[in-house]
Amino acid sequence: MFGPGRRPLLGLGLFAAIGAAPARAGTITGAALAAAGPGARLTLPVQGDQRWSVRVLDDPRRLALHLPDAAWRGPPSLRGAGPVRAARFVAAEDMLLVDLMAPALPRPGPARAGHVVIEIRPASAADFAAAVRSGRDILAGQARSPAALPLVVIDPGHGGRDPGAIGTAGTQEKRIVLAAAIDLKARLEAARTCRVALTRTRDIFVPLADRVDFARRRDAALFVSLHADSAPGARGASVYTLAETASDAMSEALARRENRADIAGGLRLPSVSPEVQRILISLVRQETRAGSARIARLAVRELGEEVPLLPNTHREASFVVLKAPEIPSALVELGFLSDPRDEAALRRPEHRARLASALARAVRGWLDATGAQAAAG
Repeated sequence: MFGPGRRPLLGLGLFAAIGAAPARAGTITGAALAAAGPGARLTLPVQGDQRWSVRVLDDPRRLALHLPDAAWRGPPSLRGAGPVRAARFVAAEDMLLVDLMAPALPRPGPARAGHVVIEIRPASAADFAAAVRSGRDILAGQARSPAALPLVVIDPGHGGRDPGAIGTAGTQEKRIVLAAAIDLKARLEAARTCRVALTRTRDIFVPLADRVDFARRRDAALFVSLHADSAPGARGASVYTLAETASDAMSEALARRENRADIAGGLRLPSVSPEVQRILISLVRQETRAGSARIARLAVRELGEEVPLLPNTHREASFVVLKAPEIPSALVELGFLSDPRDEAALRRPEHRARLASALARAVRGWLDATGAQAAAG
């Protein structure tokens, strides 16, 4: 109906009520426990989508790894390593019990898509006892296969023969936004809640239409374009979403500066009557606008915690890179290189790190709020 690998239009819930299958837990296809320095590393390969959590127990000392509704295909027991005496799976409780020889606590292991990876490190008796007394899960997460994670596309503006804005100190926009995009990508991937792709990873020119097509061909759940433009009198970060009529003269001028070409809608729709297609297109655009507005609100909130903002921070204009009809999109001005204070700040790695951290929180909040993580599973 939608072609190989295509999600149903947005994939964020538009057709969730029509024949949607209930979410199922994953299959644990193996298990390994190995020494890792003074501790041990537990690795469980997972097919599908699997929630997990760890609780600390005493008398005897154990870690209880809860794998709700998991299909266990790993070995029934594991030999010990480091502070671990042994481990065994208890099917009736969907739980891997890890017996300890000495106090030890779990920490997140290296990120691996499709795996649960937990480091088990020696701990003091006091810290272990405090974890037991809490009576709560002290570590939790979700394992997904790489294809199940939603894709976020980050678009560093300009590049190659197009330097973008140039500050009074010679700072080039294309370099600032690429550095910020690489930082943002690393932060999002470390959270393990989405896949991330950049429209460019080096100093090359990418036409605007190709940036949009890059996201659409990969069924992106979200598109965020990063810029650091030039505008008389403007200072501070700001966020833009699509509108055919700009919200103000400055936004209209920025859109004119950025736009080089335009693209057709190109939605791939199911084989239905023209009347139904018109309804579907309207629904898609409504949901896309709602998703775009949501990421804008979150970005404004999080950026405001870290850096100065342009007044009327969320603005609208007809930017070409925001015109994918089925992908919620936003353009973020990290600041304005035409302002010496913004230029000086954007040249500092610690300032760009604050911007990337704020945007990473916004994207994670957007994924949670829209249910994109669940829908992609």
